[in-house]
Amino acid sequence: MQMPEFFSADELLGNPARFAKFAPPIRLAVLGDPVAHSRSPGFQNAALSACGISTTYARIHVTADRFEKLIRSLPAAGFIGANITIPHKASALEAVDTADAYSRLSGSVNTLVIDQGKLHGFNTDGPGLSRAVQDEFGVHWKDLRVAILGAGGGAGRAIAAQCAIDRCQRLILVNRTPEKCVSLAKELETFLPGGRLRVATFDTSDLEQELEHTDLIINATSLGMKPGDPRIIPASWVTSHQLVFDTVYSGRKSYLLEDAESAGARGANGLSMLLHQGALSFEHWFQRPAPLETMREALFSTL
Repeated sequence: MQMPEFFSADELLGNPARFAKFAPPIRLAVLGDPVAHSRSPGFQNAALSACGISTTYARIHVTADRFEKLIRSLPAAGFIGANITIPHKASALEAVDTADAYSRLSGSVNTLVIDQGKLHGFNTDGPGLSRAVQDEFGVHWKDLRVAILGAGGGAGRAIAAQCAIDRCQRLILVNRTPEKCVSLAKELETFLPGGRLRVATFDTSDLEQELEHTDLIINATSLGMKPGDPRIIPASWVTSHQLVFDTVYSGRKSYLLEDAESAGARGANGLSMLLHQGALSFEHWFQRPAPLETMREALFSTL
């Protein structure tokens, strides 16, 4: 049976038995709206094949009004897990039966493990980016002063939580609406006492000065995914001493990474984060190390 680019929520809800008829059967998927762009099936299926696991990973498009019903249907459909992407990560935290402490702190779930009919939630955003930073730059962010652009919610909040847990040297939470970051800062300040945690907005006059004392700039906003997107920060605010990680992984180089290159700074896009997030999800599902190099080769061969 030929695999479609993606399935609809109604296909799973209306005919779950169909997913068992593929060879191997579909027991894993990424759930999102949109979802057709996701690169996860390519490298997850390569990992499953390399490990001799008789399972296929697919894409399922699901809108917000169908999301909870869909994930509640996964155990009966024989699924062993799933990845959750935009815009459902926060909803997933509310819908699962259990969630680990990091997911609760980050406010979202992006990995489901299904065990004995129960939905168990995890989040690999922060740990995945931590591994990606080490992979790309050869340094752990616990030794760095970090600024997160778009730290108020979604992946930005999860990344901020992991930076705080890992006790980076200094953490700047940047968001257009400061209230979200102020609330988050109160939750994270026990990890980073003594003035090591600051909140800033994009339009404050002191943000440029804050970035002058930053080693790693992380863009956790969606800006850069579309050709017409504006610059997230002025080009002159990026300097040669910095590392720049843009979590966006569109087919073009973002303005932020172009500015980093022009300034002589080292930069990386979100593909390595996606890779390490996926490897961590694999480890949650199967309780074994992921075949990282196989996954890397499959991911980058599609570019």
